[in-house]
Amino acid sequence: MERMLTTEEAARRLGVKVPTLYAYVSRGLLESHPDPVRRGSLFDLSEIEALAARSRGGRQTATRLATITTGVTQLDLQLGPIYRGRVATDLARTHSFEEVAALLWQSDGGGDWTAPDLGPCPLPLTATLERMRWALVLCGATDPLRADLRPAAVVRAARRAAAALTDVVGPTPPGEETDARMAARLSARLTASAATVPAAAMDAALVLMADHELATSTMAVRLAASVRSDPYDALLAGLATLAGPLHGGASQQAYELLVVAERDGVPRALNDTLREQGRLPGFGHSVYKNGDARFHALCTLAEPLLTAERRAMLHEVVALAAAHDVPPANCDLALAALSWGTGMPPDTGRTIFAVARIAGWAAHYMEELTERPLRFRARAVYSV
Repeated sequence: MERMLTTEEAARRLGVKVPTLYAYVSRGLLESHPDPVRRGSLFDLSEIEALAARSRGGRQTATRLATITTGVTQLDLQLGPIYRGRVATDLARTHSFEEVAALLWQSDGGGDWTAPDLGPCPLPLTATLERMRWALVLCGATDPLRADLRPAAVVRAARRAAAALTDVVGPTPPGEETDARMAARLSARLTASAATVPAAAMDAALVLMADHELATSTMAVRLAASVRSDPYDALLAGLATLAGPLHGGASQQAYELLVVAERDGVPRALNDTLREQGRLPGFGHSVYKNGDARFHALCTLAEPLLTAERRAMLHEVVALAAAHDVPPANCDLALAALSWGTGMPPDTGRTIFAVARIAGWAAHYMEELTERPLRFRARAVYSV
């Protein structure tokens, strides 16, 4: 089956605007096909690639390292991420994280999500992310066949890793069932009780964060897969990249904005943040210029968990930003609202992000293994 691109993807691949793309169609340079799912057209990837090559005179450009064709996730400007043809915001209402992980991995829905026995963490009082790194390293060290790159083995490694990262978030609650869903296990470690944040809300957060096409951390995982690193080392590359404050740490900055807004008032908090940072964390997105569908999907589940006062304050933050033409809120603000509004720690957003993204990283890892190795090689422009 030929890989098809949406109108926006085809235009981006050619480096032209959408009207120019349709001008190519009217001139007979491209053929468009009706999109059976959404309004718009689809374009054959091979035709787009051929036209791109002709526009370069048949030459490879210096900036093009590799064309990454993926069947894992598509980003739709209105609907948000679409996993294997399923809209993520729809899946967040109806499916568990385990089911969505199986969808991304194209595996059956079963399997063991029990964390390996890694012994006591020697860093019990350090940041959650540091404990997660330790757990991931130990997961690989205790897997006698960590170099097995068959899909079933990679899926098994991903389940072990996700469970281990969850277990080091906090102490195991008394009486927890070993087969409890990931959402309930994570919620119980982030709060005093799993009932504080219902599994439906935590599942939704995990599902919505499970993948986002070629995000920076995902590229790190694919680079590791390209040199045939084992699954644990590749996942560790993703976790290291996610640690950056401009990627996985963005929701903690939004959390801090809400804390200050509650303390000092919304206008002062937003004004001070703009003065100090030049932007509002939790607002704007490089892909979703007209709004991040994940924000609305998660806020719908998070808002009932907030007190009336905090719910009203969140609405005031969003409304004041909109009134001053600040870009729309994104998923980081929704993660922050869920964390702050239910008493979870400030770094909860990154914790959820890390556990959830194991699913997407493993899917991209397996996909990259089907490509030729060592296909990513950048060239520098030497300057003195």
